[in-house]
Amino acid sequence: MELTLPQRLQQAVQGSFHKTALLQKRVRELIRGNAPLIETREQNPIKIAFLEMERGLIELIPDEDTNAPPPPSI
Repeated sequence: MELTLPQRLQQAVQGSFHKTALLQKRVRELIRGNAPLIETREQNPIKIAFLEMERGLIELIPDEDTNAPPPPSI
């Protein structure tokens, strides 16, 4: 039996904050108009981001925030 998208998502990111953050960031990029990294007829940005993650095409890189204060000195 084939798993549904929510079941596949849950299985892939089970307890993994990193993967969840990766998916959220990529979905936002797709919604803002970035092109998918795969050829697909799929329109749902969540499904597209998940397919990209499954294929190892995306990775989480921290956002550069130029207005952020410097870290405290220890």
